[in-house]
Formats: sequence, structure tokens, C-alpha cells
Amino acid sequence: MKKFMTLLLALAMVLSLAACGGGDKPAGDAGDSAPAPADSSAPADSGTDAPAFTTVEEGKLHMSTNAAFPPYEMTTDAGGFEGIDVEVAQAIAGKLGLELVVDDMGFDAALTAVQTGQSDIAMAGITVTEDRQQVMDFSDSYATGIQVVIVKEDSPIATVADLSNAQMIGCQKATTGYIYCSDTPENGGYGEDHVTAYETGALAVMALVNGQVDAVVIDNEPAKSFVASNDGLKILDTEFAVEDYAIGLAKGNTALLEAVNAAMAELKADGTFQGIVDKYITAE
Repeated sequence: MKKFMTLLLALAMVLSLAACGGGDKPAGDAGDSAPAPADSSAPADSGTDAPAFTTVEEGKLHMSTNAAFPPYEMTTDAGGFEGIDVEVAQAIAGKLGLELVVDDMGFDAALTAVQTGQSDIAMAGITVTEDRQQVMDFSDSYATGIQVVIVKEDSPIATVADLSNAQMIGCQKATTGYIYCSDTPENGGYGEDHVTAYETGALAVMALVNGQVDAVVIDNEPAKSFVASNDGLKILDTEFAVEDYAIGLAKGNTALLEAVNAAMAELKADGTFQGIVDKYITAE
């Protein structure tokens, strides 16, 4: 009897232990307190290297310009391109992980190219104006442009005020110089009848040399180059206008605009931008 009672007691203890452990869940079941493994299919962090913008051609940044605007953009003897805008665009493209492609065309066409999606950015010493802001977006300003007047050394035109006496003024087509000069006298211009638009600034200066116009209104830096290359010309001491240069982009292309602004800010902060400017414009 004692052996029988001892056996019953042992059996009861085994059943009790089994009952206590029967509610445990295998590791990994729902409700387990252990953390679940990371989901390898989760979307990548927003801080990935993939650009949030698109370009006209994958992997490339197309820049439309008029490569006849020294020292901002001009052609090389080898048929390539150089200048402040060209090197800045190259540096921006590098920051964005893109290859720069320079598309050379007329100034007016360069502006139209970004508006119609044929290029990603336009750089050609482009001034920000209210009219242009209606059809394009612009980056933060990266340079100050000064419009000046070129005349012959023996010209009776001695100041900007004397331009009102000029029979004909030469300007590059579609530039702010042309826009200002061709406006009506009531708005501060000289009227379309007293202004001739040329495809390039160089052609306008050649017209001055040949006596076809009395003065040329153009940006200061290219004006210096043209005067240095043509004897008998000078730049008036008084400025015609002061403007801001910026990069033109298609209207509403916010992602690329933000990327370009961020890249430009980095180039200014690390001294790259100033180094490019100093390469082409020496301090006076």
C-alpha cells in the first residue's frame, strides 16, 4: 500500500508540471515578447543617394547657353566650351552625380530650351526679370551683372544720359540691354526705332566698329573683352544698369531647382565657386 501511494503521488506531480508548461508558445509565435526580425523588404530611407529629380537625359545635365559671352561662356580653339558658367555648371553636375552636356545656341533659344524641356538648366549671364519669372524658375543669384555702354573713343556720347542723342544703339537679341533700350521713352527706353538687335554681342560690337551703330549696351565683363580686342573703343564710366545673374530652369521643376541651389551653396562654402571666378576675372 505504501508503494502504491508513493506511485500515485509521483504521478500527480508529473501531471502538475505538464499542465504548467502546456501554455508556453514556441519562440517566434505571435505574442512572443522577443523582437521580430527586421523586414528586409522595407523601403529605403529617404536619405538614399538616388536623386529626387529627373533630367532631360538620364545621367546627364543639359545646359543651354550662348557661348559668345566671355568670360562666362565661350568656345575654345579645340571646339569645346569654357568660362565661368561652364565650369560652375560642371561643378554642379558633379555634385549631382551627373555628366554635363553643353548645348550651344542663340541666347533667346537658350531661354526657350528650358521652358520647352529641351534642356535642364540655362546659363548665359541670365538676368532675373519679372517677365522671365512668368515663364521660368530661377536659382539663387550667383553673380552681379553690370550693364555698360561701349562707344568709340572719339564719340560725343560721354555719359549714359547722352544715349538719348544716339541715332542707333546696338544690343544682343533678347538680352535685358535690348529690352531696356527698346522700351518706350516714357518707360526709360529709347524706342525700337533707335535700337538694333544682333544675334551675339560680338556682332553688335562689330557694327559699332563699322559705324553702323553709335553705342552698344552690354554686360561689363564681355564688354571688357570686346574693347580689349578692338582698338578705338572704350567703356563709359557710368553704369547703365545693375542686375543679378541666376540659373534658369523649367517652371515648376522644384526638385531640380532645390538640388541646384544646394549644390551651388556647397560650391560657395568650400571656395570652389570663387576659385572659378578668380580664374577668369582678375581683381582690379
